[in-house]
Amino acid sequence: MERLDKILGNMGYGSRKEVKASCKKGLVIVDGEVAKDSSMKIDPETAVIEINGEVVNYRKFIYLLLNKPAGVVSATFDNYDETVIDLLDPEYQVFEPFPVGRLDKDTVGFLLLTNDGELNHKLIAPKNHVDKVYYAEINKPVDESDVKAFRSGITIDDGYKCMPGDLEVISATEDGSEVLVTIQEGKFHQVKRMFEALDKSVVYLKRVKFGPMELDESLEEGEYRELTEAELEMLKSL
Repeated sequence: MERLDKILGNMGYGSRKEVKASCKKGLVIVDGEVAKDSSMKIDPETAVIEINGEVVNYRKFIYLLLNKPAGVVSATFDNYDETVIDLLDPEYQVFEPFPVGRLDKDTVGFLLLTNDGELNHKLIAPKNHVDKVYYAEINKPVDESDVKAFRSGITIDDGYKCMPGDLEVISATEDGSEVLVTIQEGKFHQVKRMFEALDKSVVYLKRVKFGPMELDESLEEGEYRELTEAELEMLKSL
């Protein structure tokens, strides 16, 4: 059971004060009865709520797939930079979503946003071994010795030994390489630091897959959409 004003506030129908005023005006109806008390507790999953003649389509959680652009930080708030939350329309911001894991400021691609804390914990917990796949461009040739190093687990600059990862070379020339990197962790700048340990630098990084889900290539950078029911079930079944 939740307070009516909290439910409507979370759904973007105004502040608690504004919802209270709507109730006093008789504009809020719950299960066919005018709701005079905005603090009344109801079951939002079963109650039929109307405000200003509009039936409220209640939902507790939202799940969004964002094609993150460069220059935007994976945070809910930042004093200096634009955040991934700033990219969302107000109708989604009211749910107070947060990024699942993070992508570095200059990294682009697949990023999930939700307010479902339980699913977030499930997806980012290292013990659950959720694959994260990145397309990367490297400034030097990448060869079989690098592939073996990833497979063995690379020790990065702070002494931490990363879990074994998979490195697939798409192309390699004297001018640089294109690769796919699969890891199951999310340490700060991890992919970049792994290549730095091999005396190489990442010049471009894009996450293309998270668990069973691939980036929707129809989304331009900065665009997002809600997950389909099938996609959500895939993530929840991990």
